[in-house]
Amino acid sequence: MKSILLAILLSAVPSFADTQLWYRSPAQTWGEALPLGNGRLGAMVFGGTHEERLQLNEDTVWSGGPRAYDKVGAFKKIPKIRSLLFEGKNAEAEVLVNREILGDRPLGFYQPLGDLRLVFDGGEKPTDYRRELDLDQATARVTYRDGDAVFTRELFCSAPNQVFIVRLTCDKPGRISFTATLSREEAAESRSFGNDELELSGQADRGKPTAGVQFKARLKALAEGGAVSSKEGVLRVEKANSVTLLVTAATDYRKQDPGAVCTKQLADGSHLSYAKLREAHLKDYQALFRRVSLDLGKPADLPTDERLKAFGKGGRDEALAALYFQYGRYLLISASRPGGLPSNLQGLWNDQMAPPWFCGWHFDVNAQMMYWGAESANLSECHEPFFDMIDALRVNGRNTARDVYGCPGFVVSHRTNAWWFTTPVNGLTLWPPGAAWLCQHLWEHYLFTQDTAFLKDRGYPAMKEAAQFFLGWLVTDPRNGKLVSGPSFSPENSFCLPGNSKPTGTDMGPAMDQEIAAEIFDNCLSAAKILGENDAFVKAVQAARPKLAGPTISSDGRLREWSQEYPEREPNHRHLSHLYALAPGSAITLRGTPELAKAARKSLDYRLNSVNQEKYVSVSDTMTATGNDNFWKTVSQSTSGNTGWSLAWNANLWARLGEGDNAHQTVSTLLKEITFPNLMDKCPWQNNGFVFQIDGNLATVSAIAEMLLQSHTGEIELLPALPSAWTDGSVTGLRARGAFEVDMTWQSGRLEKATIHALSSGICKVRLGERAVEFSTKPGEVLTLNSELKRIAP
Repeated sequence: MKSILLAILLSAVPSFADTQLWYRSPAQTWGEALPLGNGRLGAMVFGGTHEERLQLNEDTVWSGGPRAYDKVGAFKKIPKIRSLLFEGKNAEAEVLVNREILGDRPLGFYQPLGDLRLVFDGGEKPTDYRRELDLDQATARVTYRDGDAVFTRELFCSAPNQVFIVRLTCDKPGRISFTATLSREEAAESRSFGNDELELSGQADRGKPTAGVQFKARLKALAEGGAVSSKEGVLRVEKANSVTLLVTAATDYRKQDPGAVCTKQLADGSHLSYAKLREAHLKDYQALFRRVSLDLGKPADLPTDERLKAFGKGGRDEALAALYFQYGRYLLISASRPGGLPSNLQGLWNDQMAPPWFCGWHFDVNAQMMYWGAESANLSECHEPFFDMIDALRVNGRNTARDVYGCPGFVVSHRTNAWWFTTPVNGLTLWPPGAAWLCQHLWEHYLFTQDTAFLKDRGYPAMKEAAQFFLGWLVTDPRNGKLVSGPSFSPENSFCLPGNSKPTGTDMGPAMDQEIAAEIFDNCLSAAKILGENDAFVKAVQAARPKLAGPTISSDGRLREWSQEYPEREPNHRHLSHLYALAPGSAITLRGTPELAKAARKSLDYRLNSVNQEKYVSVSDTMTATGNDNFWKTVSQSTSGNTGWSLAWNANLWARLGEGDNAHQTVSTLLKEITFPNLMDKCPWQNNGFVFQIDGNLATVSAIAEMLLQSHTGEIELLPALPSAWTDGSVTGLRARGAFEVDMTWQSGRLEKATIHALSSGICKVRLGERAVEFSTKPGEVLTLNSELKRIAP
């Protein structure tokens, strides 16, 4: 009887067996190194045997500082710009926008903290080498044999103790000897600190106009056996049995003394045994990671880099998508924790002093898509730094709304850095709906959690301010009598007009603006109803909402991107801005708006299949005229087919369209062609190279979750876009709107069983294909359904 009970219990425990990345050799490049993080401290582990490089980050090591960029009074030029646009003089209007509205490009980069290098005695000719990242334990390991001894290195970043920990052991006593140094490419000095510590001190861009935060990092060695010494910036360990290295770091970004912070954190960590530090780390991390499991089949028995190569050559490995899904969840946990900054363009990990796109937050899709899966993949707490960012932006955003746009509420432009500027600046053009898009996340958090206190105290106030901006910004379009947003553009595409020598993107009422305005109005009205609000603001939104210009279908059946049927500069552009209402929005749905869904699908298909080599080539980010005003050669490096984050967006869109095989093909393309050996996502950069961007990783988490479960229409739809390749599988712990948690198993492409855990009281509507049922639930209630959606015994 006991053995039967044990078997039942074990069968109910989610499997985390295929949650390891592993390799047969050390990393030679940054794109092969393995990331660790606790939301604040980050490390990239290269795994060398004679010399180990541990590249370090701290989330607030930023150059630059708070500065004013707003062009006060710029709104006085807006009426003239709008008149030109309504007259079809878009190019003239864009010249005025660039000259009269846009501020100077801001200063500031996210920079590396430095490097911790360990040079070991021996290790030049290792055998039996293995390097791995255990996603279930958020731990990297390096093991190898050197002569008659086996050396093991275990590394993790502890969130409870705020230290980066390196544990060195050997199966032979007295065999661990090495030197350790802390260094940085520029603007920092290292010194010995006591007999067993090192300290790195510096300032981002010290001595430059862009000088930023001051920082410190400390290293302490705790050896069992042997001897430890520190002299002239070099720490030496001789003949130890085992060693625990503790690294901590801090800056003055949060108005604190970084040295004092390091001293306290190092002292607190030093008083705990390695076993206690590891126990606290696992308890904290696994409470998040183990909420969700995904089984898509047996993994290939190969190192991760070899799995990628085999998959790229046509090999079958559906478990690779499950590993990539869990890797994305791991990255979000590691890069975004309460109290820290939100994940930036590279999450937490960067080794360049001037990284691409300054490693900031880009609000025309990239920053938001990092958090598309935070709720559905059951990592709601990791969403909190994003909400903190919204609160921080509201302060400057009110000033920008008033001084630049002449409007109430708050606004953000298409990007910011750690100093939270909200000004529209040179480098792109005017695009005001960013704040409203950010506020979608506040509403989504409420929908998934049903946390009314959050909605009342934090969500609705920000949503209201974003909507107030639109109430002041929208104007009547004389061409159709509808309210439109503008001047604005459709990120980041442009169009070509007859008689113009270059493309333009400025318009009145581009589709994305209109879709976001409609969404923030609708969400505010829904929130107001829940909270019992019916003030003048609510009445103003109720009056404006039906007057908004909505989505329109072009003569060729596609969803129109701009107010008119302009010829796009790049039909295969990486951005899919006009499809916002399909995903991440929810206004366009297969059953609710079938004609718009059909038009959206045609637009998506056109984006992905319009690379005509006679007209479009990928060379550089310039454009040349051929002598014919209606013919342009588009020469963008990044398209919807070679950019990781764009493919991830594509996969989300296909999932919303219920086309699992297309979503699967898109994810497969990402894995085959746009993924580094360490599974980090690629984005095209200069000279036809690639750099890491985390948005592709994290948005694919959302895409895979949406292939298995959707809830944006008010129903929990089971297996709405299941690919035919995923014939058998199971998932546990996905979250649905309404505060439900869902487990499923399926065989031969058909649902076998679904278990729905109600975390709040309410109506639970469940759909599987054309069959739909409805249940009334209470907190803690569990619904177990069969393939016909009939309740069965658990």
